[in-house]
Amino acid sequence: MIVIEVEVHRQLHAFLRDQGSDQWPHHLTIARLVARAFRLKRSALIQISASAKHQGLHRLSYLAPLMIWRDAVILVAPLAAQQQLLRVEMPHLHEWMQIKKPILAADHWPGSHFKGVLLVTPEVWLRDYLTQAYQFPSDIPTLIDNADQLEGWAQQQLTLSLHPPDWEQLIWCYPPLLELIRETRVKLTRALFQHPENPYGHTLIEQKERQILAQLHQAILAHGMALSPPNWQQFWQAYQSDHHLLWSGLNRDNGAFTLHCAPNEVNLSLQGLWSRQPVVLMGSSFDLEPEAKLFRQQLGLEDMTYVQFGAHREAEAVQLYLPDGLPMPNTPSFQGALLKQLHLLMVANAQPGGPTVIIIEDTPMQRQMATAMASEFGSRVQLETSDLDAETILITGWDYWLQHQATLPTPALLVVATLPIPSLEDPRVAGRVAYYKHHRQDWFRLYLLPTALRTLQAAIAPIRRHQGIVALFDNRVLHRSYGQQVLTALSPYSRINYLDDSLFATASGQQRLE
Repeated sequence: MIVIEVEVHRQLHAFLRDQGSDQWPHHLTIARLVARAFRLKRSALIQISASAKHQGLHRLSYLAPLMIWRDAVILVAPLAAQQQLLRVEMPHLHEWMQIKKPILAADHWPGSHFKGVLLVTPEVWLRDYLTQAYQFPSDIPTLIDNADQLEGWAQQQLTLSLHPPDWEQLIWCYPPLLELIRETRVKLTRALFQHPENPYGHTLIEQKERQILAQLHQAILAHGMALSPPNWQQFWQAYQSDHHLLWSGLNRDNGAFTLHCAPNEVNLSLQGLWSRQPVVLMGSSFDLEPEAKLFRQQLGLEDMTYVQFGAHREAEAVQLYLPDGLPMPNTPSFQGALLKQLHLLMVANAQPGGPTVIIIEDTPMQRQMATAMASEFGSRVQLETSDLDAETILITGWDYWLQHQATLPTPALLVVATLPIPSLEDPRVAGRVAYYKHHRQDWFRLYLLPTALRTLQAAIAPIRRHQGIVALFDNRVLHRSYGQQVLTALSPYSRINYLDDSLFATASGQQRLE
């Protein structure tokens, strides 16, 4: 009997040779690793470069073992990745290998007879475990694509939310408490809207609001918790725990609020998941620590095979412009210095070979910069739009860029005003930091810095394809102890100390060669 690793290597090697595909050097090695994990039923964590993930180069590596494996397998992937797989990669490889294995995208298990590849979204797969539905059988080999987003996916599934209609539902369940429920809602509204406004539209639930909720909770306990709707029961169980973050979303236009409750850490909720089946997790930007120790700790992952495939130094290195001597971002003079640097960049890039993307997270500064630059560069300056051409100067925040970068033209120049360290002005961030402090943990190393590094690596991933220019104007990189970790996350790069039109001409020439 041929070991599956040998068969996977043979067929994928023949396919790559037939297609003349030499885009990525790691296809065969990763394919063997996935096949070995399935055969030995030993989970594995495979880290690839952010650029390779952005381009989807890794998908072919895991598709071969998924199709050649003789029994059922589950592929957990976001919907956008599934659509790409079903439209392009899977039909091509399936036809070439002449394998009759069925491929199905669904939100449930097809039945005991199924021996094919089942595609499910992370939301469906996680919800099945977290709600203890267990409709997906145990021991089915499972591959998770984009696994670096697992913590965020799990947080979303574990977040409990109570919307305005839920209060009406509670009244129907407890008619004798009608006045108390309505009074509680009024008191909460009054207390929550006394919090200062912030750009995030959220506020933490503090002691005053907790006391209001506690009075209602005691009355409901006296009448029987079993009468409560399921979402209220879950909320009452979670909101008292110091392991959970409780906050409110406010709609100041209509005076409504939504209550949210989520665990500060997801590892306890996920620990039992990983022993149900052999799992291969593939993604980028897991961790800078050896063996992805922090990432595994955050997800409750047990000891597993860990392999890292770094970015190709020649093919994926960006040109990094990191001038020294700029004011720190939290000083009043930073905004003027940033505007001057942006002016110099635009002058040097007189004939752009692609759009320029400027990431500024601070909303007031973002709009002020857009106004100031538009006065000089006119309609070229756009604020968070998808209508881009080679001369567009797009000013945007991190979320917009990360959500739309896959569908936007690749910029020749990406400007990062400040590091994407989560802001303590966001009540949700402040609440999680308070949790780490309460437990005497290093909140910066465990939460803020890893979040910033993952965001930064994902943001510059498209630039690597054309070896474009990244300009970083946050001098904390050069003058703070964590600066070296930021530079490691940016690797590979070629440091440049000046800007002129010849440099931009080289970058745009490389982009046109693509």
